[in-house]
Amino acid sequence: MSSILSAKEIKEAIKDLPEWDVEGKAIVRVFEFDDFEQAIDFVNGVAELAADADHHPDMDIRFNKVRVILSTHSKGGLTEDDFDLAERLDTLVDA
Repeated sequence: MSSILSAKEIKEAIKDLPEWDVEGKAIVRVFEFDDFEQAIDFVNGVAELAADADHHPDMDIRFNKVRVILSTHSKGGLTEDDFDLAERLDTLVDA
């Protein structure tokens, strides 16, 4: 597993993820869909990618919006694993 990133490394890494924001010791993005069914399809896609990566996000589902929060809880902050998974999640909607 990756080590905790420095503030400088986080600032650089987030530049490659323009839809994501740094919030404390996590990165966050809200994905918005046309309806609840599309939101749940997205959540199922997230579950598959997260299982493959063995790195699991926190998610909040509100009808057609899914808020994804990535942080490496076992390390107490952000690691490369969080940014790698964020990039993979972006491909679910940006493809």
